[in-house]
Amino acid sequence: MNWLVFDYGDVISEHTDALPTLAKAFDLDVADFEPHYWAERVRYDSGGSDLEYWQNVGRALNVPVDKAFADELTRIDVEGWTHLEPDVLELLEGLHEAGAALALLSNASSTFGRWVREQEWAKMFRVKLFSGDLGCMKPDAKIYRILLAELGAEPGDCLFFDDRQSNVDGARAVGMRAERWVGVTTAKSGFGSSEE
Repeated sequence: MNWLVFDYGDVISEHTDALPTLAKAFDLDVADFEPHYWAERVRYDSGGSDLEYWQNVGRALNVPVDKAFADELTRIDVEGWTHLEPDVLELLEGLHEAGAALALLSNASSTFGRWVREQEWAKMFRVKLFSGDLGCMKPDAKIYRILLAELGAEPGDCLFFDDRQSNVDGARAVGMRAERWVGVTTAKSGFGSSEE
């Protein structure tokens, strides 16, 4: 079976629009807040808790973060990543209706993974994997091997799309076919090349 594997952020979804709201919650400008948002993300998306993540961000910004504040920040953060790209959703629906085997592989927290699994559109994906549940992230070879084991697939049976070249390179390093995502047209050309 040939699998089509998609990243989530900046592929299926638009880029987060939550950063201004999150920055405001810390009483900061986005420019001062955003570097810390990303700096702590690797630990968070590798299995760290919501509270731990926001406390680490708060510590860097000298702002105390309790559980209630962390829960509110998490809610805003998740909401920021929930806006799907309409043309990508249309593409996925067409593939699903045509019987394509779809999988999702995302560097994201366990909390975000739970949100995705509750969405109607997520039912189109036969397998949904999130780094926060697995304790490793793209482009680590381990996460691609976990994916292949879940799919019961050989590397060459998978075509993977991700917006980050490092993640594409990581997938290729374990033998998967992979393309950098720059929009639906690139995906369609990728499907064409995969059929040769």
